[in-house]
Amino acid sequence: MGRRSLTKGKRGEREAAAEIRRLFGTEAARGRQFCGSPDSPDIRTGIPDVHFEVKRCESLSVYPAMQQAQRDANGQVPIVLHRKNNKPWLAIIPLEDLPRLIRLIATTHEQTHHNRHAESQLPEV
Repeated sequence: MGRRSLTKGKRGEREAAAEIRRLFGTEAARGRQFCGSPDSPDIRTGIPDVHFEVKRCESLSVYPAMQQAQRDANGQVPIVLHRKNNKPWLAIIPLEDLPRLIRLIATTHEQTHHNRHAESQLPEV
């Protein structure tokens, strides 16, 4: 893989992480940035049991990308995030995993909301 492609991939991972933070109000960052391991997910998030595979390219073969995500997910919900130039991000997920993803996101949202509320109730020191 060429240097330009690697740079675009890193940039895509940062962009996707920013979108996850914006949409779900949870932490999200490049996986390799924090772990450094080739086994690291493309994005580490506060949403448990979800594996994000980021593809920032003009042409995507959906099924091979999903196979890679499923192989790397180790039982987590596999999601392929894809974006081509001048287009919005797309999330690709097996339909059978959609109910589980909805539950995970709802639980994360409730916990995040609860934690923020609890923090706001703490007395100032």
